[in-house]
Amino acid sequence: MTHESTPVVLRGGTVLTVDADHTVLPGHDVLVVGETIAAVGPDLDVPEGTREIDATGGIVMPGMIDTHRHMWQTAMRGYGADWTLTQYFVWNYLEWGKVFRPEDVHAGNLLSAIEAIDAGVTTTVDWSHGLQTPEHADAAVDALTSVPGRYVLAYGNIQDAPANWTASPGFRDFVARRFPDGRGDDLLGFQLAFDVTGDPAFPEKPAFEVARELGVPVTTHAGVWGATGDDGIRLMHEHGFMTPETVYVHAASLSPDSYHRIAATGGSVSVSTESEQSAGQGYPPTWALRAHRIPVSLSMDTSVWWSADLFSAMRTTLGADRSREHLEAHAKGDTVTHSSLRAAQVVEWATRGGARALGREDRLGSVEPGKLADLVLIKNEHSPVMFPLLHPHGHVAFQAQRGDVHTVLVNGRVVKSEHRLVGIDLAAARREVERTVEHLRAQLGEEAWEKGMNPDVPETKILDNPYTYTDYRSASTHERRQEIR
Repeated sequence: MTHESTPVVLRGGTVLTVDADHTVLPGHDVLVVGETIAAVGPDLDVPEGTREIDATGGIVMPGMIDTHRHMWQTAMRGYGADWTLTQYFVWNYLEWGKVFRPEDVHAGNLLSAIEAIDAGVTTTVDWSHGLQTPEHADAAVDALTSVPGRYVLAYGNIQDAPANWTASPGFRDFVARRFPDGRGDDLLGFQLAFDVTGDPAFPEKPAFEVARELGVPVTTHAGVWGATGDDGIRLMHEHGFMTPETVYVHAASLSPDSYHRIAATGGSVSVSTESEQSAGQGYPPTWALRAHRIPVSLSMDTSVWWSADLFSAMRTTLGADRSREHLEAHAKGDTVTHSSLRAAQVVEWATRGGARALGREDRLGSVEPGKLADLVLIKNEHSPVMFPLLHPHGHVAFQAQRGDVHTVLVNGRVVKSEHRLVGIDLAAARREVERTVEHLRAQLGEEAWEKGMNPDVPETKILDNPYTYTDYRSASTHERRQEIR
């Protein structure tokens, strides 16, 4: 993807720089020349022929960064709305994940990439653990490179052990063809994605050694209740595989010892609050991560359940962290009078935090001259929610939503303008997804399809009530009648 040949200036917006001081600049311009931010300031002089975008009344912020999204599953949007993690594991890992063809992975990735940039997510980690064959992996990359965004392919395969698929000739050939320089480039990076079960034999060790040989980071689901826990963290630490580049996804049910190990080795955690709240990995862990000074990024996990935007992630993360703080205070008879986690912090986690997790903080994640021009303008003149604009970070975290994303730039290129995607064939993506849904329904059969979408509802036990309900109005009427008689 090339940058705009014409310079672009966003005029007169409230700029959330997301710099180290969370600086807010009302009424400022942002000038983009080539692929980089050339200047930030009021009433900037710009080169002749510069494209002008009116940002007055709006918020200019860095492009958001999602560090954990199972993009290949997007064709199943909303199917698992009533699942727990148990149903997800059974459906994807044991039963039906294996029936996804390369073209189905392509369809999911294509739709996911499109909806990411539509929501102002300019960088997405494709946690692609459905790559059963190199053909599936090629399909995933082909989809990502067809959409003007910034991506990281995190290669995984839930249908085989990490030690097996990382040693396969097909995997090695794929890496040599698609990532000849190892990590990829500015627009398409590369990671390995696999989980550590805690088996004392540490069967994942060969996969870590492959990652080290290739010079690529590992991203891993950690602290997932009943699946990955403290033993996995301990094994990684004892064998020297915990690094500053390692991203631990969820980390929601770990002990203080595990958090200390992550902090000591410089790793970061990708928090998917909507997921952790609903599926059962554990309570969203930002309260513990803050206590251990572990860097945080945000992610949305999968559209099989949840919202494919980081506005929802910011909102639910603030809510979950503050809810825990209040709950623990109340249990001790105390009152929280000042919230510890602030709106500016979750905006940073959704932007600069993601850049830090990916080792790209020097180039991404803030609106500063010299940084790559991944920018989002939040502005909606047809919405009553866009005014008054009093607390800009709070507005992003609690008020704005994907429909308010007016303009998106990636690498200096305008990919969304005036609420419309630029150069995207949404109809073609719809046709691909429809073919995938048709294929999956045929593979499952209608009975299994409906059963998968509608798991059994457990019985709710109603507690015995020591109080007897009395209709006081009826009782009073009866007493008056008795008096009349």
